[in-house]
Amino acid sequence: MLLVLGRRVSLSFVKRVIPQDPVLLSKPILQNFRTIKFRVIHSSTVFASATRQNTDTMPERRPFVRLPTDVYPVNYGLCLKPDLIDFTFEGKLEAIVEVNLATNQIVMNCADIDIITASFVPEGGEGEEINATGFNYQNEDEKVTLSFPSALQKGSGTLKIDFVGELNDKMKGFYRSKYATPAGEIRYAAVTQFEATDARRAFPCWDEPAIKATFDVSLIVPKDRVALSNMNVIDRKPHPEDDSLLEVKFATTPIMSTYLVAFVIGEYDFVEGQSSDGVTVRVYTPTGKAEQGKFALEVAVKTLPFYNDYFNVPYPLPKIDLIAIADFAAGAMENWGLVTYRETALLIDPKNSCSSSRQWVALVVGHELAHQWFGNLVTMEWWTHLWLNEGFASWIEYLCVDHCFPDYDIWTQFVSADYTRALDLDALDNSHPIEVNVGHPSEVDEIFDAISYSKGASVIRMLHNYIGDEDFRKGMHSYLLKFQHKNAATEDLWDCLEQASGKPIALVMSSWTKQMGFPIIVVDQEQQGDDRILKISQKKFCASGPHNGEDCPNWMVPISICTGEDPGCTKLKVLLDSPETTITINNVSPDQWVKINPGTVGFYRIQYSSAMLESLLPGIRDLTLLPVDRLGLQNDLFSLSRAGMISTVEVLKLMEAFVNEPNYTVWSDLSCNLGVLSSLLSHTDFHEEIQEFIRDLFTPIGLKLGWECKQGEGEPPGAGGHLDALLRGLVLGKLGKAGHKPTLEEARRRFKDHVEGKQILSADLRSPVYLTVLKHGDSATLDTMMKLHKQADMQEEKNRIERVLGAISAPDLIQKVLTFALSEEVRPQDTVSVIGGVAGSSKHGRKAAWKFVKDNWEELHNRYQGGFLISRLIKLSVDGFAIDKMAAEVKSFFESHHAPAAERTVQQCCENILLNAAWLKRDADDIHQYLLKRKAPPV
Repeated sequence: MLLVLGRRVSLSFVKRVIPQDPVLLSKPILQNFRTIKFRVIHSSTVFASATRQNTDTMPERRPFVRLPTDVYPVNYGLCLKPDLIDFTFEGKLEAIVEVNLATNQIVMNCADIDIITASFVPEGGEGEEINATGFNYQNEDEKVTLSFPSALQKGSGTLKIDFVGELNDKMKGFYRSKYATPAGEIRYAAVTQFEATDARRAFPCWDEPAIKATFDVSLIVPKDRVALSNMNVIDRKPHPEDDSLLEVKFATTPIMSTYLVAFVIGEYDFVEGQSSDGVTVRVYTPTGKAEQGKFALEVAVKTLPFYNDYFNVPYPLPKIDLIAIADFAAGAMENWGLVTYRETALLIDPKNSCSSSRQWVALVVGHELAHQWFGNLVTMEWWTHLWLNEGFASWIEYLCVDHCFPDYDIWTQFVSADYTRALDLDALDNSHPIEVNVGHPSEVDEIFDAISYSKGASVIRMLHNYIGDEDFRKGMHSYLLKFQHKNAATEDLWDCLEQASGKPIALVMSSWTKQMGFPIIVVDQEQQGDDRILKISQKKFCASGPHNGEDCPNWMVPISICTGEDPGCTKLKVLLDSPETTITINNVSPDQWVKINPGTVGFYRIQYSSAMLESLLPGIRDLTLLPVDRLGLQNDLFSLSRAGMISTVEVLKLMEAFVNEPNYTVWSDLSCNLGVLSSLLSHTDFHEEIQEFIRDLFTPIGLKLGWECKQGEGEPPGAGGHLDALLRGLVLGKLGKAGHKPTLEEARRRFKDHVEGKQILSADLRSPVYLTVLKHGDSATLDTMMKLHKQADMQEEKNRIERVLGAISAPDLIQKVLTFALSEEVRPQDTVSVIGGVAGSSKHGRKAAWKFVKDNWEELHNRYQGGFLISRLIKLSVDGFAIDKMAAEVKSFFESHHAPAAERTVQQCCENILLNAAWLKRDADDIHQYLLKRKAPPV
């Protein structure tokens, strides 16, 4: 499953986005950067205890027991008949089961389903059919116990259950999804989302990933609707009792987990292709929009053979369908052979889709198709190992996109989108290890987060680098062969990779997956003749400063080192397996710099001595450091400033050295961090000064790029179009939001022409222009934007507008946007980004959004109960506060308004608010003085 997690992307309007505030820059002053003083702060100890104590008040874990194993399924014969008018469904289950131990009851998972009759027929017909005499529902545990008057004997038999359920509107289980026909009539499709624990809402089942079985699915549907499931259709016949209905029968699936079963009944068009290895690929789109499926089809047709080759295991089904679902909570879901997507994660309109949408679709298709092997063919044994599925798919999606679109420079983008995001979250006291023991469904929902996905992907990237591609592939191949159609745990993958590489994989990796957090690597150097001696040590990095406790954890850290002689080439690799070590690098002249972690692959922060850092800084200005390393250096220093280990002023000075920066992702990360800083300083009376800093920093690159794409532009050759389009949108949006006058005037002119139909804005310019005119707009601007939203035929355009509406400044208009978020005009999954856009745009917006969430809590919680959207909503609404008392307010609100699936998110938010408050207290005056001094005329 791919979540729309709001990866760290700078534009408040690029995909997976958390709206963020602008930030500012100015004239480069490298000479001021002589000595960065690493400060020892004492306030952090007080603060650390303040945050650490709230970990102790974590609600007690709910008692949870997995299903008994005395009866297990071999095959589910399942027939479902949805009613698309009354939103109910009837179901018949005939499951072939194996009774391991004689018992007079069967315990299964079941939620929101009413069982009408249940019976058991022993195999061979010797025994009579035994009718169940009682159904005991344990609603809290989502289980049902079927009681029988006599013991079911050891051996095979058939369990028959007739049941009814509701096509709910919660975007989980078997649910209804609202859409409009081309003529504008509102209709509903019946669709599924079962991961993690919601197959039990569609039929009674053993809903645990390790209880695999085969499935024979039949659907009874209106004859004018498309019916799809995991496998190909093998029979279609009129329903004997109603000739307006068809009975559609699908081929038997391979042995598989319940969470991967899927069915869709609705109205769709499709485009079809075939992969070079003979698999039929279809992309299903809303009626009349088949054209918009072509890009995803092209990606899927290239991707299947890539994975076939990479894993050296063939795709095991005859077909794969990719389908766009109107109401869809996640980004996409890897159901075997029938992958479901949000419309914006699958549909691309050649004229009206922007470059970031294409890239997003390519990544999501790459992610879900990887799961067809890694997750579907081999499945984690329990949700504790979810990270194996998600971390792996979140890593290999980039490998796949790099193969399909080498001009995207996608691995540099990985560092900004996943790696730094995971570091930020994992530095909190309220983070969690990658492998986390979970039981109750609400605990399972909680681990679909940036640790499972982004930290998971980052440590797999580090592991791949440590092993090398050839041995990594060998190990992956043997893992998939050994465990195909079975279940595996994290250790099983380590064993296979260890055998392939001969390296101590389990030992190294368990330090990264079984304990939370990561180290900060502290580095100092001295020159001895022609050799450079490095002194390296590690300690746990905490967002509140370095961990100074007694029981400091250690990691097995693969460390690479490069020098100024060849920045792209690793000179030395070591495995740091102790708290500190000394390393000698031969033949390094005194004038050469030395850098740790080239490529920013190792999952750690670095603190260089002042002299080492100073020697690296010219490499930012003259671009001799690789883009990914320029980004990593800046991101590390920004993080150290937030933790109080250096002054934020030093980071502002560093940011001014990026004046010649050409790389999109480097700017994107800078922009993101400036957004964080701008949001922080919105709590002060010098917010305008930071806007000026942003304008100064972004103006040169803005002038260089201009508004129109130029012929043959781009670095490296051929990469121009895509990355320059992303960079242009980023920079213009940043300048416009920060109130850069020429940008604002041009945006208003272009917006007027766009609205009047004189000159339609290119898709890549729409977000920055919309954002700019709204930020500095009035009620007429907002009305125009709402009108554009209503007229938009494409979900991408609706989302683009929804994400930036919060930029409007006037309090009464902010209220109007918040009310709009819960209206019928906004799809349920998109309400969260509208509210988040308001919270992320200004100090007033933040307060208004939080009040709105509190006032409408019941409706919002009911809409997203369980599910990760509730966590995302909370994070977006409150993460930006920077006053101690707000942490207490948030904590107390959620103590009286329980959100079980978001408990950890609430704790993380409270911790972030306290961190922000401490940062502001510590550095606000220095930042203010620096910003004033920048503007002062020279004496």
